[in-house]
Amino acid sequence: MSQTVITKNTLDFLNQLKKNNNRDWFEDNKKRFKEQQVGVKKFFQEVMEKLNTHDKIERMKMFRIYRDIRFSKDKTPYKFNFSASYTRMGAERRGGYYVHIQPEGSFIATGFWNPEKEDLHRIRKEFEVDAIEFRSIMENHDFQKIWGNLEGEELKTAPKGFDKEDPNIDLIRRKQYIFMRKFTDQEVLSPNFLDTINESFMAIRPFFDLMSNILTTDLNGESLLD
Repeated sequence: MSQTVITKNTLDFLNQLKKNNNRDWFEDNKKRFKEQQVGVKKFFQEVMEKLNTHDKIERMKMFRIYRDIRFSKDKTPYKFNFSASYTRMGAERRGGYYVHIQPEGSFIATGFWNPEKEDLHRIRKEFEVDAIEFRSIMENHDFQKIWGNLEGEELKTAPKGFDKEDPNIDLIRRKQYIFMRKFTDQEVLSPNFLDTINESFMAIRPFFDLMSNILTTDLNGESLLD
C-alpha cells in the first residue's frame, strides 16, 4: 500500500494563508483548508502507525489551525502550519515526538519540552552524579548526523542548590532537553519523507531509554514505579 505524502497543494495553501491571514479569506477558502487538513491528518496518522512498530504511542494530537490571540500582540487569527504531537504510552516511557509542516520552516522535534519541576530536579541530580552515558549518546556519530546538538532553554547560571563549577553544569542548567531536525520543502515533498521521519525517531530511542530510566528510578537506581 502506498504511503501518504505531503503535497505541493498543502504548502501552497499554507503560503497563501500566511499572506492572507484574515477571517474573510479563510472563510472563502474553508473547503480548501478542509481538504488539506484531511490529507495532512492522514499523514500524521501514518507517522503514528510507523512509531507503533518500534514504540508504543498512547495518543496523537493534531493541533488546531486557529491561534489563541487572547494574550498575544500578534492578532492574526490563523497559524500557517500543520502540526501534531505524539505521547508515549505508560509511566515507564518518557518523552514525546512532534511533527511540524510549514513552508520553508518544517521540522521534527523530540525530547522534553517542559519537564515538571520534580522531573527536572531528578535529571539535574543525575547529571550532578554522572553524565558519561548521556554524553556518549549525544556524541555518537550516527546520532549527531541525524539530530545534531541538544537544544532548548537554559539558565544563565547554576540552578539553586547546584555548584556552578560542576563539570556537567552545561547540562544541569538546562530547562529543556530537546532535539530538532529541519527539512527543506523539497525534502517534505519527497515520497520518502514519512520514512525519514520514522527513521529519525527510531534513532532517538537510546536518549529516550536513558532518560526514562533516570525518571523512573531514584539516585540509588531503585524503581519508583513499584
